[in-house]
Amino acid sequence: MARAKAKRAKKVTKAKRVAKQTKPIELYYWPTPNGWKISIMLEECGLPYKMIPVNIARGDQFKPEFLAISPNNRMPAIVDPEGPGGKPISVFESGAIMQYLGRKTGKFYPADERKRVEVDEWLFWQMGGLGPMAGQANHFRRYAPEKIEYAINRYTNEVRRLYGVMNKRLAARDYLAGAYSIADIACFGWARIWERMGMDVGEFPHFKRWLERVKARPAVQRGVALRVEEAGQVDIAKDKEAWKLLFTQGARA
Repeated sequence: MARAKAKRAKKVTKAKRVAKQTKPIELYYWPTPNGWKISIMLEECGLPYKMIPVNIARGDQFKPEFLAISPNNRMPAIVDPEGPGGKPISVFESGAIMQYLGRKTGKFYPADERKRVEVDEWLFWQMGGLGPMAGQANHFRRYAPEKIEYAINRYTNEVRRLYGVMNKRLAARDYLAGAYSIADIACFGWARIWERMGMDVGEFPHFKRWLERVKARPAVQRGVALRVEEAGQVDIAKDKEAWKLLFTQGARA
């Protein structure tokens, strides 16, 4: 009884702290599946934020001021001016950002260890599997200068397998880890562009129902609607400068 009261009190305290957030979180962003994860999460949590575009087609990700926040020269990244102890903190890597925001707000990332492990399993499944494999399928299907049949088949088939894993998981539940969580948010961006991966969503009825369920959430709609005007002006497949920046980076000292 006492433990339950303490948990409720802790939850209320955290909610009050989030409600008092006065300075917006800085979101370094470009409209991609990884970028959508964080815009959706911020919208779902009701946190104030300001979007700072990182034009990956023009090399913003290599600027020293961005590398100080995200040393892997990848967006998204955030700077929370009201981090732990009230001091600013920067966080890079989308999975780490989502965990941080989940802990900060107490939303979509359960405090119960067993439930948290379940969410983490599916979050890291996305980070290590769905995202990279879908990214490669998208690359070889849309951006590779040569249509390499082996590569296209390899990654398209792996995405189909991963969608099948989700479909089976969702056969008996509404969301990947039971309740709606950061795991669903993380997977959504890569799931909503299924056509780019050469998928037929009709093959995965449980996956399709989950996709529609997540898509119907107002905060998800707002997060995906966060646009950058410059992004619509670049066709990466035809823009030589953008293509070179994104796909022939190599090591940089």
